[in-house]
Amino acid sequence: MRMHPRIRPATPADLATLQDIERAAGEPFRALGMVAIADDDPPTVETLDRFRRAGNAWVATTPGHGADDDAPVAYLLSEQVDDAEHIEQVSVHPRAAGHRIGRALIEHTADRTRRPLTLTTFADVPWNAPYYARIGFRVLDEAELTPGLRKIRAHEAELGLDRWPRVAMRRDLAPGGATPRTAP
Repeated sequence: MRMHPRIRPATPADLATLQDIERAAGEPFRALGMVAIADDDPPTVETLDRFRRAGNAWVATTPGHGADDDAPVAYLLSEQVDDAEHIEQVSVHPRAAGHRIGRALIEHTADRTRRPLTLTTFADVPWNAPYYARIGFRVLDEAELTPGLRKIRAHEAELGLDRWPRVAMRRDLAPGGATPRTAP
């Protein structure tokens, strides 16, 4: 049965749940030998609240599919970086995976901001770069990286994330400024 998410701004009461979602979403990395990613701490409540206060923290709920219809099952954090809206994090609880909930959050962000979207991700993890390519993102080569994306990639390298191949990706607006739609 397909879940139809409701997307709403994150509230202060959601922040601990977002940390739980992040921990659960990290577990599948363990099976790929990426134990450090699986064991990584979620964003702090302070970090999550900074995105929330800026209006850049969104949650997806799945009414009719659980004890608490308004409890988040996924979230997305973003901020403007150079000319694009940069998706800092999108995480879906594994129990809600496969229902296009992360995609719904991405489309909501694209519709809301009306800017190209960027993100950085693992190149070889099936639910990372290959997934984003299927929904309209393309890998940027080194010459295409904006100053802001270069700074993000440098920070990721400092954190040791470059132990596994990583890429920066971008999804441009369709002609006329519309957000592109990909096949369901």
